[in-house]
Amino acid sequence: MFYKAARAVGRFQKLISFSDFSTPRPKPLQHFERVLHHVSCEAKSEPFFETTTNVIHPTAVVHPDAILGHSVTVGPFCTVGCGVKLGNACNLHPGSHLFGDTELGDRCTLLTGAIVGADIPGQTIIGNNNIIGHHAVVGVMCQDLKYKAGDECFLYVGDNNDIREHTSIHRSSKSCDKTVIGNNNLIMGSCHIAHDCKVGSNNIFANNTLLAGHVVVEDFTRTAGAIVVHQFSHLGSFSFIGGGSVVSQDIPKYMMVAGDRAELRGLNLEGLRRHGFSSTEVKCMRKAYRKIFMPNDGESGRIEERLAEVEQDEELSNLPVVCSMVQSIRDSFELNRRGICKFSHWSGS
Repeated sequence: MFYKAARAVGRFQKLISFSDFSTPRPKPLQHFERVLHHVSCEAKSEPFFETTTNVIHPTAVVHPDAILGHSVTVGPFCTVGCGVKLGNACNLHPGSHLFGDTELGDRCTLLTGAIVGADIPGQTIIGNNNIIGHHAVVGVMCQDLKYKAGDECFLYVGDNNDIREHTSIHRSSKSCDKTVIGNNNLIMGSCHIAHDCKVGSNNIFANNTLLAGHVVVEDFTRTAGAIVVHQFSHLGSFSFIGGGSVVSQDIPKYMMVAGDRAELRGLNLEGLRRHGFSSTEVKCMRKAYRKIFMPNDGESGRIEERLAEVEQDEELSNLPVVCSMVQSIRDSFELNRRGICKFSHWSGS
């Protein structure tokens, strides 16, 4: 309103600038000038008013109970359901849809065809600065027979994630669990993250990375294209999975695997270099790796003995990264875990 009035003031002042001011103005005209001057000053005192206006295309269907922040753009043929909450500066491209109890943080973008949330019990919460790609499906019912109709299910996504085209991310399979995605992840086209997965931060999943249910991915992992991860597997931080791999067991921290079934192929040396690990840390990790997975024939014993040998080594045991690697291996042999991926030169258990 104020913006339009301010423009009217400009046009009016331009008009009267050509008038003859030698004659006194009528009282109604003087009153009109005073009113417009007052409105113009009010408009100038609110410089952000125009940027906080929501833009909703007339063909979009926005439920009256939906809650929209400031500067929200809803394009043609979009749907915003009754339980939806949109943060400030969200942008819904044509043909994108939000359903159910779904909350988007500030500055989120849904590209054409994206679907977020579902009209089922539970909740989908997405943080700030996330991009949901073309025809991605996020926060819908899981593909698990354990799920019972009417049970609550949940998905929580952090901030600054780029979820690319045709990706699917499902809610949890039961009310006592949840699917979680951290921050700053790049999830490329046609990836799948199933129910109850826990994905950390700063990960990159290449196209067609498929995570089955209950998979745990830590931080700074990288996957090449077309890989499959078995349910309940754990992928350690700074690990790398080669293209076309089938991962059926855990990958310890800092390691690289490839193949069908995936086998350990050494440390992820390039990843460690890129993330600033020192030459001393890398040297010691390589030494520990050789002791654990490449022992001399006369020294090979059980895995517990080799891990203990590394822990007793005075040089290696003082480095946190080596201790973290050893602990990651130990954790994989705990109850209800799947053990670690095999190594072709590793004899014994």
